[in-house]
Amino acid sequence: MIPWIIFGLVLVPLLIVAFVAVRRRTDAAEHPAGETDTHKAELEKEFADAEAYQEKWREEDKPRHDQERIP
Repeated sequence: MIPWIIFGLVLVPLLIVAFVAVRRRTDAAEHPAGETDTHKAELEKEFADAEAYQEKWREEDKPRHDQERIP
């Protein structure tokens, strides 16, 4: 019985602390401190350009895709 109490009092808080540390590190990596509105706007523009290129590529690839036989 006592090992389970020790297990609960030691391991559970350690797991909680580790989880919080990992979340903080992930949040810091996703939102860098030096990120400005200019950087955000540039990133949004790059995503928009990529989406436009992907749509153009899909339209150009449509004839080949329609000719493929699916077994």
